[in-house]
Amino acid sequence: MSTTRQTTPKRTPKRATAQITKRKITEKEALAHLRDLLAYIGDDPAREGLLETPHRIVKSWDKIFGGYKQKPQDVLKTFVEGSCEEMVVLKDIEFYSTCEHHLQPFFGTISIGYLPNGRVLGISKLARLVEVFARRLQIQEKLVAQIADSLMQTLHPHGVMVVCKAKHMCISSRGIEKHNAVMVTSAIRGAFNKLEVRSEFLEMIK
Repeated sequence: MSTTRQTTPKRTPKRATAQITKRKITEKEALAHLRDLLAYIGDDPAREGLLETPHRIVKSWDKIFGGYKQKPQDVLKTFVEGSCEEMVVLKDIEFYSTCEHHLQPFFGTISIGYLPNGRVLGISKLARLVEVFARRLQIQEKLVAQIADSLMQTLHPHGVMVVCKAKHMCISSRGIEKHNAVMVTSAIRGAFNKLEVRSEFLEMIK
């Protein structure tokens, strides 16, 4: 007589759910962590040249990561008066940002074009919008998308296109060490999906 062997299925252990506390870190704690990092890389945080370095870093973050304290709607003031039907372009807006993967700078220029739909922006507002999103931990692909989407949601134009050209320190100062490489990304919305509209914009930003 043959017997059938029954096997008990293995139980997969449940993963422990990490409890993340979103407690705001104090400046005092941030300074202490920075001193630890200076020691981690092999230096002496107590030597004269590094004593004030943690304070300088924290102070610099007010500018470098100032975009977290701003919202797009705070800088995008629109006007009905002076509106037009032709394409509006602001090109070669300089920006500086920080790569979220290696905390290395990347920088270059951003060009923005939109087709008005009854409202326009003050020219400085486009540059300020770039600052809102660039002054954060970023990747270039997301940066252009956020700028384009903010304009579509606030200005409600017929279309928007954003082109970014940037150099990344994460591939020039480390890794593959290519110093002249320039990354180009774009975000295309609405009417700019039409070849003739897109071509007009690209011709204008040459």
